Amino acid sequence: MSPVSSHPPHGQSSLRTVQVLGGGNAGSSAHVRSLASGLVARGVRVTVCAPVEADHLYDFTSVGAEHVHVPRSSDPGSVAALREACKHADLVHAHGLHASFRAVLALSGRRTPLVVTWHNRTHAEGARAHLLRLLERRVMKAATVVLGTTSDLVDRARSTGARDARLAAVALLAPRRSAESEERERAGSKLRAELGAIGRPLLMAVGSLDRHRGYDTLLDAARAWRRLDPVPLVVVAGEGPLRAVLQRRIEDEGLPVRLIGGRDDVGDLLAAADLALLPSSWESRSVLAQEALHARVPLVATRVGGIPELVGDAAELVPYGDAEAFADAVSGLLADPERCELLKERGTRQTATWPTEDETVAQVLSVYDELTQPRPLI
Repeated sequence: MSPVSSHPPHGQSSLRTVQVLGGGNAGSSAHVRSLASGLVARGVRVTVCAPVEADHLYDFTSVGAEHVHVPRSSDPGSVAALREACKHADLVHAHGLHASFRAVLALSGRRTPLVVTWHNRTHAEGARAHLLRLLERRVMKAATVVLGTTSDLVDRARSTGARDARLAAVALLAPRRSAESEERERAGSKLRAELGAIGRPLLMAVGSLDRHRGYDTLLDAARAWRRLDPVPLVVVAGEGPLRAVLQRRIEDEGLPVRLIGGRDDVGDLLAAADLALLPSSWESRSVLAQEALHARVPLVATRVGGIPELVGDAAELVPYGDAEAFADAVSGLLADPERCELLKERGTRQTATWPTEDETVAQVLSVYDELTQPRPLI
């Protein structure tokens, strides 16, 4: 890892940057906190504009950033608050579509460079989907530089009108585990007992209970697992609008699936699992996929979005919506410990290729310098 300088880059006197978050999902909020920490360490002044709830969760001020409360996009005062916060910024960096659109509105009439990190696609149908496409086009055309977290997001940004779209380096914050391995093993056994997975495989899925997550396919696949001995237990951590519909199917069909709601111990749950499941219709740099590989938990996922690029050959990938293929992949791994060990080893190698926090900060800072440093006259 390269040394971290405490001085402003290239002799620059306190580059003033504003990081803009919308609702602040876990991935983008953790990324901004990590980014703020690294930038402050390099002498950059960082203001994080986000709802106060995000600062309570991610404590941006503890890493040396200033936090300015900017309400969510539904609040009519959010753009005005953001415009005031960006008044003296040398550069604004927005994260996610809604935050980026508000930044575009707030910077209207100013020449402040705007960097946009596009972490994920927003899923919608009908009139809302059309509105989101309009927002995408407006943001992509207005941004000075767009950083996409996957190659397909970079391609989408270019096709939507981005002048300069690049692949972003985005580090996963590795879970900090201070406990010894024996203690973690005891904690895992306790969790398995609480979930009812003693003497049977535990399969773990994580994510909001929304249509694009592919839980219908997961429940279809779970029918086939009832024939296994012992019958594996599927646990889904997350909340969302489909909970009642999914719960009704689970009860009506007698499926070995538990919906356990939102949890703050997902890392521990995943570490206790035998397999991780990701049946989504689209993902960018899936946090679940990254955490599974870091935790050496074999992963079965759909071959969509940024997943193949992210995991390489370190997971079993199947077509989206193919319940039979998904069920067969899971059954195959449960019956093949050697294959599971191979995937664990491949996962360890794959995680070593992912960007570190230091590399992520360095890439972003190079973009900032490029957009704010005076260019020599030729």
